[in-house]
Amino acid sequence: MIPVFAFAGKRVAVFGLGGSGFSTAQALVAGGADVRVWDDNEHAREKARAAGLRIDNFAGADWSWFETLVLSPGVPLTHPAPHWSVVKAREAGVEVVGDIELFCRERRRLAPDAPFVAITGTNGKSTTTALTAHLFRELGFDVEVGGNIGTPILALAPPAPGRVHVVECSSYQIDLAPTLDPTVGVLLNVTPDHLDRHGTMENYAAIKERLVAGAEHAVVGVDDAFCAAVARRLEESGRDVVEISAAGRLEGRGVSYEDGALYRLDEHGRGLIADLSGIGSLRGTHNGQNAAAAVAALRAVGLEGVGVARALASFAGLAHRMEEVGRAGKALLVNDSKATNADAAEKALLSFRDIYWILGGRPKAGGIAPLRPLFPRVAKGYLIGEAADAFAQEIGDAFPVARCETLEKAVPAAVADAQKSAASEPVVLLSPACASFDQFPDFEKRGDRFREIALSLIAGSKR
Repeated sequence: MIPVFAFAGKRVAVFGLGGSGFSTAQALVAGGADVRVWDDNEHAREKARAAGLRIDNFAGADWSWFETLVLSPGVPLTHPAPHWSVVKAREAGVEVVGDIELFCRERRRLAPDAPFVAITGTNGKSTTTALTAHLFRELGFDVEVGGNIGTPILALAPPAPGRVHVVECSSYQIDLAPTLDPTVGVLLNVTPDHLDRHGTMENYAAIKERLVAGAEHAVVGVDDAFCAAVARRLEESGRDVVEISAAGRLEGRGVSYEDGALYRLDEHGRGLIADLSGIGSLRGTHNGQNAAAAVAALRAVGLEGVGVARALASFAGLAHRMEEVGRAGKALLVNDSKATNADAAEKALLSFRDIYWILGGRPKAGGIAPLRPLFPRVAKGYLIGEAADAFAQEIGDAFPVARCETLEKAVPAAVADAQKSAASEPVVLLSPACASFDQFPDFEKRGDRFREIALSLIAGSKR
């Protein structure tokens, strides 16, 4: 835990008692704050009460008593409308922040020079966070990793000289961190997502930009128009910017991914950093961008050399992100449950051919129409969840489809068809291009179920 002594003696309301909210409340209490908590869920309140936290129904509270509202990132700050707790806080002149902001204030108090790498982007941020942490560890650093990737930031060990914090930040978390000031800020990409919570693409992109705007060193992907504009603005203002590209678009100092390898571009010219071919966990152009970002983050603080290439080769990858579960006969089974939108699913479709594609769930705006150029890579589709009818219409006669409704039906059907394929390495790919909430509480549970079914089929194929 990171006790938040920066709020010692202050009167703080914590709304939302999920993983990050619960940890935040405990960290504030440990730091000497006078804390009241509330969640609309009775089970969450009971857990907080059992932990000794003070429950207060904020709906009837005197908000002039509070100095700060710490809001869970899952609670709307602005769109589609501010949550009622935000309205009450603003009417009373109470600041509204999140757990990332608390970490930043405590870091400035404890160890302002302790390395802090903050990573965001519409896609790829979890893999980049895990890979960056892995590289620092392999180079001998004491590393804490968390934030949106899993462990709440205030549940990590405190900032200290020589300890590196590598933190994934969602747009919701950035929006609640007005003084976010990492040593290295990484902005991978910006594509349409979460517009229900941010209103417009321009607002969403502006929130993402804040992470790198406050950084000592900015690492910015330049392969989309929004991020390329961010890089230009930062460079024109005299900020230290390292560009990354997986599409040959570097203009300034940076790291690029080309033909399966990473290259540096600096005052000494262009040079090879590492060959990524053969590293299964970094398969695909999208992972080339992730690797470029992780390496650029290290280079921004003066770390490079042969150790980086070795560390890249030992990266195991993340669950639910192009996770190679195993083979049932010649069929490779891949869990890409994290692909909750078309842009994320595109990365997997670009990485394979002869695909037996399991897709569907709760659809997001735009559907899968942007993926049409990649439909020739698909041998057959297996539709699950609420999106089945809409996706069947979008696919048309581009490839055959089977309406399977559930993973329990889709995975065995896809494996059976893949094993009959004439291709040398057919791929059974769960890359849903949808949210999971119609059938699963989150993408992790969906991926876990796919893996469970896949492993049983793999075991059966070896008998």
